[in-house]
Amino acid sequence: MFHYTVETSKTPEQVIEVLKENLKAEKFGVLWELDLKEKLQEKGVDFDMPYHILEVCNPEEAKRVLSENALVGYFLPCKLVVYIEHGVTKIGMPKPSALIELVENEILVRMASDIEKRLTTCIDKSK
Repeated sequence: MFHYTVETSKTPEQVIEVLKENLKAEKFGVLWELDLKEKLQEKGVDFDMPYHILEVCNPEEAKRVLSENALVGYFLPCKLVVYIEHGVTKIGMPKPSALIELVENEILVRMASDIEKRLTTCIDKSK
């Protein structure tokens, strides 16, 4: 499976607040945050699903993976999403380990697995 997704009883706003704190503890910062529902409605597109995209980065990890192979930049920064589907708030991300396998480098796979573990821990703590 290419993604990791969990459910929570919290609102998206509550999740995002806690998620940012958990990310900070792992030295990940939020570089960019998009309220997709708001942005699409601003553009005249009717979209009712609350959907938030956060791009996150740990600068030291970014340096490590890019130093190993510049193509990894195609996958950066990591994306986390918080949305409501069928009345349930979900938190998820594409798995870095799944994406990095496309580069076919065992060192990068190990790095991505470590990053994935840290991000899934942040997600789990936020639910």
